[in-house]
Amino acid sequence: MSLITNVMDHSLDEGYAEAAARKKAEGTGTRPKTVRSQLGLAAGLVLAALVVTVGAAQARVAAPVVAKEREELIDRIAGETDAADRLEKDVDELRDDVDARRREALEKTGDSDPSDLVGMLAGAVAVHGPGVRLVVDDAKDTTGGDGRPRGTSGFADTGRLRDRDMQRVVNGLWESGAEAVSINGQRLTALSAIRAAGDAILVDNRPLVPPYTVLAVGDGKRLATAFQDSADGLYLHALQENYGIRTALSQAGDLRLPAAPSVIVRTAQPITGKGT
Repeated sequence: MSLITNVMDHSLDEGYAEAAARKKAEGTGTRPKTVRSQLGLAAGLVLAALVVTVGAAQARVAAPVVAKEREELIDRIAGETDAADRLEKDVDELRDDVDARRREALEKTGDSDPSDLVGMLAGAVAVHGPGVRLVVDDAKDTTGGDGRPRGTSGFADTGRLRDRDMQRVVNGLWESGAEAVSINGQRLTALSAIRAAGDAILVDNRPLVPPYTVLAVGDGKRLATAFQDSADGLYLHALQENYGIRTALSQAGDLRLPAAPSVIVRTAQPITGKGT
């Protein structure tokens, strides 16, 4: 205790005090005494102030340029997004035209068209019918333990729906008998991917915004019951009970799901000959 008391009472080493007293007695200090030294100090201060002023002026001049470049980048992204949307619309129109011409040709020959069922199951054509509507949203309080959204790795501390949670929901609907599924208007196929990029959930590289509306075509009553009793349905219920995730499941008489933007198979090849 005596050592701690001595350190607290004499926080400044005695040698520093003796040196300061000696300089004071000799009349020497840090402040320059000659006119030449004072002018040098003043010049140094002026030069430092000039450097700071020039830096501030350059930052002020560069700020509008940076803001302008940012706005140009935003406008470019918006323009490219609009162009992609227009191309996607053209693809949908061409696909509808091809389907109409194919049906017309088959009607003339009297042949059936088994590709309708294949297209529906593959997600290449728009479908409608009865089913269920499942709305899933983040918890009302999505602030992490450190005050920032998603500030911690534990789900219980964030209250946000994750990509893996949405994967389980969709897989549970497929397993329960869904014939077609979409999320926020994005049709899912066997090639679809549900991933995360930062705070956003992506479906086929398209970001989704909560609340997430999942439409599933099928036998509405049977589909709803099977999903609620499935492991994935119970998992969603646990998220609601324990972490505040908001869900609403309802049956619908007629749901309309769009076709997938593009269904491209890069490895499979059609069978050219007749099999036995």
